[in-house]
Amino acid sequence: MDTSKQTHLALRYTEFGRPQDVLSLERVATEGRDPNKLRVKMLAAPINPSDLIPITGAYKHLITPPMTAGYEGVGEVVEAPEAYQHLLGRLALPLRGDGTWQEIVDCDPSIAVPVPEDVPLDVAARGYINPLTAQYLLREWPVRGKRVILTGAGSFIASLLAQWAREDGASEVIGIYRSPERRAALEAMGVVPVHESDTQLIQSIAASTRLVFDAVGGALGIAILNAMPDGEFVGYGLLSGQSVFPNAQTRAHLRRFHLRDRLKDLSPQAWQAGFQTLWPRLRDTDLPGVEGFAAVHWQAALQAFERPGRLYKPLLRFVEP
Repeated sequence: MDTSKQTHLALRYTEFGRPQDVLSLERVATEGRDPNKLRVKMLAAPINPSDLIPITGAYKHLITPPMTAGYEGVGEVVEAPEAYQHLLGRLALPLRGDGTWQEIVDCDPSIAVPVPEDVPLDVAARGYINPLTAQYLLREWPVRGKRVILTGAGSFIASLLAQWAREDGASEVIGIYRSPERRAALEAMGVVPVHESDTQLIQSIAASTRLVFDAVGGALGIAILNAMPDGEFVGYGLLSGQSVFPNAQTRAHLRRFHLRDRLKDLSPQAWQAGFQTLWPRLRDTDLPGVEGFAAVHWQAALQAFERPGRLYKPLLRFVEP
């Protein structure tokens, strides 16, 4: 079949800016598959801050439009090289290649991650950026016997960190949250919830805490860092859009974590091994619910993502499974 005459839908941007303003759902040519690549028919892809922030131009030194958006998702393998024929018909994550917010993704088969049959599609769709980041954070900064502070505690990754930190033996997990709707869910996970407006309490807790995983940065991150007696303040996100910098009195060590730095020199074997340990943990984790949006309704999906107090993860759906 001459696939070069076929087209598929893709959410693309040709310039940096507000995602709602610069994204466009387009029909693009479905080129013939490189015989060394795997072809995946996308089913679902989540909307994460890590998908949207690059569109704004925050990483313009690393990427250049035009580009297809999206960094993770799940689909069905529909074409494969001879050595990977066993993947045909299976679900897989087509990662670290073309943008995933489109109907067809071609990827390196050694990097594509097969999904175990007992992992639900909506879990698999979210199985990369946040879970892998949480796994790396907890390996590099062990929590056993420690009190841990999580900022941005209402986020999906914070819910993973909270549950897994407790499983790994943290003595206490403090979750700093913004939306009141988050409080009950945090308490249900065994997390001590603290509202981000309670500045005095936050500084008091930070004064006796030696491990922080910070997703927010800005004034909140700076206040916690400078109140800590020593220990490790690990910044892995900037939901505030503002960085954290130590001052002359800072006693804790400021560490910055970027998933891409851990992956750039990783062999395919080590990459796949990371997911072998991740899938069992994800299966046993209480995850937030999802709400699916057909790709043609991507603007509504973005609006849902921005809704304060949202208790679910918006998923773009390209083909119904």
